[in-house]
Amino acid sequence: MLAACAGVGAGDTAPGLVARPQGDRSGLALNTLDDKAALQLSQSVIGKPVGDHVLLDREGRPTPLAKYRGKPLLVNFVYTACFNVCPTTTKNLQKAVEGTVNVLGPDRFNIVSIGFNQPFDSPQAMKAFASQYGIHLPNWEFLSPAAAIIDDLTQNFGFSYVATAAGFDHMNQVTIVDADGKIFRQIYGETFTAADLAEPLKAMITGSPIPPQTSTLAEIVDRVRILCSVYDPISGKYRTNYALYFDIAGFVTFMIFMVWLAFSFMRNRRNDKIQSG
Repeated sequence: MLAACAGVGAGDTAPGLVARPQGDRSGLALNTLDDKAALQLSQSVIGKPVGDHVLLDREGRPTPLAKYRGKPLLVNFVYTACFNVCPTTTKNLQKAVEGTVNVLGPDRFNIVSIGFNQPFDSPQAMKAFASQYGIHLPNWEFLSPAAAIIDDLTQNFGFSYVATAAGFDHMNQVTIVDADGKIFRQIYGETFTAADLAEPLKAMITGSPIPPQTSTLAEIVDRVRILCSVYDPISGKYRTNYALYFDIAGFVTFMIFMVWLAFSFMRNRRNDKIQSG
């Protein structure tokens, strides 16, 4: 499987974009997913808003996707009967999410996994799936849609799947939704790193307006901390890049000097006018 990547063009194909289930595929009529068409659909939804879909959480409570607006949201699709690709992808995603939480904090973004194989991916099945793979992060929810909305929901996210003799061929993708509820980026593959998720999230968080109810100074300091965190591919973790702090401090000092210089120039001109008058 290809490692997760965000820079796949709408006309490109690459291994790892589609999950192929293992098992008996010797039947006469085998359905397989059209990789190129699936990728084109996935890319075509970028920039479009997520609809007001209502799903059920692990306790069976109605959960509108609109409740997640205000923060970036990661969305992936799974089916709980999968014994190979979905569990592997979920565990790799879990590691990447935990690394991203360490950089951004657990309150900066949310993630939902949606079961698309209805009626089998019920709230109870999704709860068991999360428990089986030890996923207990407070900002990660597992949701079960009604069968009637599956087509609209998957089309909205550009997610393609087709039933086969061995399960499902389906897109291996994580959709990043921005705080306004618009699809920002698709990330593909079976494996993910913290950088795959954190870098686009960092861009959205540090570039978004500061909420009025937040302490401005504390928010600015936290955004600088996030901005100065860089991914180390050797350790697979984020570390603080203190050079960026010095760059920012140098820029601020330069701007203060320029303001002082402009103020001094204007003051001197004013004094010269007074003396000449």
